[in-house]
Amino acid sequence: MSADGGLLAPVWAGTRAEEITSDAAWLRAMLEAEAALARAQARLELIPAEAAAAIDRTAAALVLDPADLARRARQSANPVVPLVSDLRRAVPGAASYAHLGATSQDILDSAAMLVATRAVRAIVGDLSAIMRDLCELAERHKGTVMAARTLGQQAVPTTFGLKAAGWLSGLLRARARLRELRLPAQLGGAAGTLAAFAERAGAGPVTALMLVEVFAEEIGLAAPAAPWHAERSAVTELGAALAGTAGALGKPATDIVLMAQTEVGEVAESSTGGSSAMPQKRNPALSVLVRSAALQVPAYTQVLGQAGEHERAAGAWQAEWLPLREALRLTGGAAETAAELVAGLRVFPDRMRANAELTGGRLLAERLAAHLGQKALKQALAAEGSRLDVPDELLDPEAYLGAAAELVDRILATYREQP
Repeated sequence: MSADGGLLAPVWAGTRAEEITSDAAWLRAMLEAEAALARAQARLELIPAEAAAAIDRTAAALVLDPADLARRARQSANPVVPLVSDLRRAVPGAASYAHLGATSQDILDSAAMLVATRAVRAIVGDLSAIMRDLCELAERHKGTVMAARTLGQQAVPTTFGLKAAGWLSGLLRARARLRELRLPAQLGGAAGTLAAFAERAGAGPVTALMLVEVFAEEIGLAAPAAPWHAERSAVTELGAALAGTAGALGKPATDIVLMAQTEVGEVAESSTGGSSAMPQKRNPALSVLVRSAALQVPAYTQVLGQAGEHERAAGAWQAEWLPLREALRLTGGAAETAAELVAGLRVFPDRMRANAELTGGRLLAERLAAHLGQKALKQALAAEGSRLDVPDELLDPEAYLGAAAELVDRILATYREQP
């Protein structure tokens, strides 16, 4: 567990996102990048195979204190410099081959993409679980009538099945965007020219370019067409995908908070949702956690991919590190929490129907206007009594659902077509 245990961010505390993005995990990813670089150089005979093997073994076994590394990083403005010093001391026989030709940004950017790849994989898994449960809810409640609400007020009839299918639709797009990400390795050397690699043993530019592909293969990331240390669209796209995912998760959480209100009572969470002062309350705690993450992630991702100076940014690059980790943590925590929320969601169709009938048929005003005309409708609405004096057949909400059932079927068909 990281030193930051999530006291002020319980949405990711204790989740896989915490473990995947912890200081220890980030440090491990940097060491993996160093080891992958050595293996790639050995494959192209740029360094001795025995040196690469020693670096690989040492990096896998090396245990460093993240807090100590962070303090020493203040002298160089990044943690890779002290990490490389520690790695070289740990492999005295191969010290000159460790980090050979690379720059700090190569290692830290590659580590960031490695951490992000693992976090995204976990998020996609949770999204898939949520969508399976939403598919079942949408199918089961395709005909469950409830009041649609616009601007907080009852509008026209809809179904809970369509609401659940709408949540599913947003998550489908979010998952597709995450799956489309091709997070790249970073390798450019001091200023992105690959000069040190090309110079090594007269390797030349062709071998240097080949090294980028072999390094990407070794670390398990996409091979970039060129170093992207000064062109941050890969980070920007990752941030946008995380913000979109957090927003898609926040939608059902927000709706559930409102539907679980005491006066509404249309759904309930499986969580106990206790209060420190009011023992009678059953707060929608899981929904609150997911919504809190959804509101934070876009703020963090705004920092990502800011334009930097020349071939290495003085501050803009460093400013990405913490917001990227928090965006990954919050989105990952929200996805895992939302999976628990949806899996245990309790739905009360009778309460939905009762709420839809609260206004004595006024939920059907749009339909009545079409049948009676505006003047007759105004007279009916102005008449005394809780129920409108109009033909009963016009007051059946099930007869004014439009294409709700067909829309549910269409969304579910789209979901089932996805791998």
